[in-house]
Amino acid sequence: SDHMENIYGYLMKYTNLVTGWQYRFFVLNNEAGLLEYFVNEQSRHLKPRGTLQLAGAVISPSDEDSHTFTVNAASGEQYKLRATDAKERQHWVSRLQICTQHHTEAIGKNNPPLKSRSFSLASQGSCNSPGVQRRPSQNAISFFNVGHHRLSSGKRVPILQPDHLVDVREMMSQAEGQQRDLIRSIECLPVSGHLTSLDQDLLMLKATSMATMNCLNDCFHILQLQHASQQKGSLPAGTTISWLEPKISLSNHFKNGAAQSFSAEISKPASVREEQSISEPGQLTREAEEINPDEELEDSSDDKEDDLGAVEEQRSIILHLLSQLKLGMDLTRVVLPTFILEKRSLLEMYADFMSHPDLFLAITNGSSPEERMIRFVEYYLTSFHEGRKGAIAKKPYNPIIGETFHCSWRMPKSEVVTDAGSNLSAPSSSEQGTLAKDLEGQTELDYYTVKFVAEQVSHHPPVSGFYAECVERKMCVNAHVWTKSKFLGMSIGVTMVGEGLLSLLEHGEEYTFSLPCAYARSILTVPWVELGGKVNINCAKTGYSASINFHTKPFYGGKLHRVTGEVKQNATNTVVCRVQGEWNSVLEFTYSSGDTKCVDLTKLSVTRKRVRPLEKQGPFESRRLWQHVTESLRDGDIDKATEHKRALEERQRNEERLRAETETPWCTKYFLKEGDGWVYHKPLWKTVSTVQAQQVDNN
Repeated sequence: SDHMENIYGYLMKYTNLVTGWQYRFFVLNNEAGLLEYFVNEQSRHLKPRGTLQLAGAVISPSDEDSHTFTVNAASGEQYKLRATDAKERQHWVSRLQICTQHHTEAIGKNNPPLKSRSFSLASQGSCNSPGVQRRPSQNAISFFNVGHHRLSSGKRVPILQPDHLVDVREMMSQAEGQQRDLIRSIECLPVSGHLTSLDQDLLMLKATSMATMNCLNDCFHILQLQHASQQKGSLPAGTTISWLEPKISLSNHFKNGAAQSFSAEISKPASVREEQSISEPGQLTREAEEINPDEELEDSSDDKEDDLGAVEEQRSIILHLLSQLKLGMDLTRVVLPTFILEKRSLLEMYADFMSHPDLFLAITNGSSPEERMIRFVEYYLTSFHEGRKGAIAKKPYNPIIGETFHCSWRMPKSEVVTDAGSNLSAPSSSEQGTLAKDLEGQTELDYYTVKFVAEQVSHHPPVSGFYAECVERKMCVNAHVWTKSKFLGMSIGVTMVGEGLLSLLEHGEEYTFSLPCAYARSILTVPWVELGGKVNINCAKTGYSASINFHTKPFYGGKLHRVTGEVKQNATNTVVCRVQGEWNSVLEFTYSSGDTKCVDLTKLSVTRKRVRPLEKQGPFESRRLWQHVTESLRDGDIDKATEHKRALEERQRNEERLRAETETPWCTKYFLKEGDGWVYHKPLWKTVSTVQAQQVDNN
């Protein structure tokens, strides 16, 4: 009776390539012999989203991992399910098999036997062998022939001796082989015609044969236990041998406690086990960590994304994926193939907005509100081109909730313009190496430090927060971005929903800004990135604003990557600066004085960010978190990269499910929710205000 109790809990259900795996609440109704599932536990009182009759079903643990199993109903319908771990899978599989066996036997007792169909395997060869090609008149009666061997009534069965277990194992191996051949022959039948692979009787035969083998394996295991006990000594009186699975309390079983070791888990790579065994974020410290910029070293990684081979080789996968997408479909939950991934997280990509810290720091040095707005526009338009690591458009890793990225930049004070002149004549790329060497010998007073931190603050919807500051220049920028992606036919569009805020504390000015949309074009040939949409920059205090248009290429003619914009004084509606050009090539600025200036973005020097070594990073910092995926992609091992990526995603789903069950809210580490946005927990404007207040009190 313990094994026939109703059980319930969350499992992951595979839908299709597009939707992928989704959490669903499953209920095993033992009395009715049904497996039902609902969207969540709260909707359990509603009509089930799906129901499977278990009579005649086949419950099969998967060989692909230790978590997955399938339920194949006699109707031909299949559920592919995934448990949290091997222990939970064993629990579900055992209960499902017991329920299936019970209701299958009940059908056999309540219904007369089938007509004497003598079944014999026509062929144990491949599906294309002549034995499988039947004449039209041929039916199931002549296709199979299974002999039933009965013991004569007067013959007594001898007691099985321990040394006979080897013979039993050999006979069972032969039976398993014959059962596999039987299943293979059934599955090789056509799906239409006189006798098909979906024939109800044949499906029942598949189910009962597999259930029989499972039962025999359980019995053999019991015999092995008896044999082992006889070697150690006789069993105490009254001892019983239970089924293979332990009797687990449901309330304890569905908690993510300490996992026991399983042989299937041991067979996984150590790095995958490490990814799956990192403690719950709630068990790790969620207190904000102050990163010391002195511990950070200049970044030496150079992952250029210029390999077109992977896309060409995997075109069939892309075509299969596209065939299941619909125009306008939200791709947030679509699991994309690993080979199109960039070798870094989206959080690290946001740091590329600061690749020209000299232009960023020069904003606050503008002598007037007009000049500061123009400098901000100059910095803003030069911040996008470095985000692309090659000609091909690839997708960065989707950050998992709680993931963080830290870095900093050191900028020599001599390279930051302080007057009204242009600071866009920074050293060329060839001079950057010499500059970096010179930095090592400089004292702290000779350079500014710009610190950056990003955190994934939400999973659904996917929202990232990032913050950068330069304490010496009393300036900081705070932003939050929700990436919404949609399928647009032969391209993918990503809308960057959110807002940024630049604070120049020295002047008491705040600049709000938004981000353009991004598009991955020509996804079947050589994917490339295009920006599009209108962006507004406003400073309420000074009354200056900027309107920037990123133009997408028209269907016929037109230039790529075109951008136009203007800066104006709102009170008088006077345009003080116009800009045109390409956001990844050359920009031309025209000022109200009549002067013009051209900026070649390809010749602008890029200041390398400084990042802590992996061994000093926390387990949820981007580079350490994704290190095995990145290494596998560098080695060209797509399968291993996919395995590591899936392990991280599974861990995130398990944690999300546990929080939903326990109604535990997610606690962010560096960002706090304020209204519809996210703000860094210790922004510079609060720190400066506190210091100024203390100075006033001291005076």
